[in-house]
Amino acid sequence: MKLAVSNIAWSPDEAEAAHALLCAHGFTGLEIAPGLAFAGEENAFRPSAGTVARFRASLARHGLELCSMQSLLFGVAGAQLFGSSDERERIEAALGQAISLAEQLGAPNLVFGSPGNRAYPDTMGEARAHAEAAEIFRRLGDKALAAGTRLAIEPNPAVYGTNFLTTVDAAARFVGELGHPGVTLNFDIGALITNGEVPRAAALFDLAGSRVSHVHISEPGLAAAPADSQCLAVIVASLQRRGYVGWYSIEMRAPASGAHEQLEKSLAATRRAFVLAEGAAGDA
Repeated sequence: MKLAVSNIAWSPDEAEAAHALLCAHGFTGLEIAPGLAFAGEENAFRPSAGTVARFRASLARHGLELCSMQSLLFGVAGAQLFGSSDERERIEAALGQAISLAEQLGAPNLVFGSPGNRAYPDTMGEARAHAEAAEIFRRLGDKALAAGTRLAIEPNPAVYGTNFLTTVDAAARFVGELGHPGVTLNFDIGALITNGEVPRAAALFDLAGSRVSHVHISEPGLAAAPADSQCLAVIVASLQRRGYVGWYSIEMRAPASGAHEQLEKSLAATRRAFVLAEGAAGDA
């Protein structure tokens, strides 16, 4: 199993301790929000050589592999997927910058969420929104492939303030219709839970097929995850039976205090879920 955690679960000054905790629990992957991983930089997407060297050294000390990046529009103003021509150029340029960082760091996956930057106006309609987004994502997909990475579209439920690809179903269909090898699906368990799609998890994974490049172990509102090891085990077992061998990354917000304790509980709960999933697979 390939288990990881996103660094949004702790503050930048807790990174070294968090990396050590991941190692102690047998987690070998790290997902980063560049704005946190390179918090001291003027532009987190263009970190200095020294900062990158220190980051790589910490990963090496703890046997961690950079598996994904998220929060791709951190610090970017005036970027909208369905805005003016200038706003669309800004979002494409910003995502292009994230792709370049992924190439520099060797990150094989980037998760595009950013609900506030991807709502289309009521006057546009879904069909036109899909068509306009497809043009941009085809270009970004080309850049991602050339950089040795993939751009994974994350379903963002409507409660987060968007109307574009709000369900796993919709995101899977969009990625499938786009049919670009550089644009994939982030299979987000928090979205499944929020939208009541958990009973259809296996069917939705089948719909996406080989286009799933990453799985987020998350809860609504990015609360501590997983809340229910048994529920996660059922989903994991169904994905494993369908041949998924990629990364599973815990995505949860850092609490106001006690990030270390929350992280330790989440690591243990995730481990329990995978033990249960292996048992379910053996019984199948």
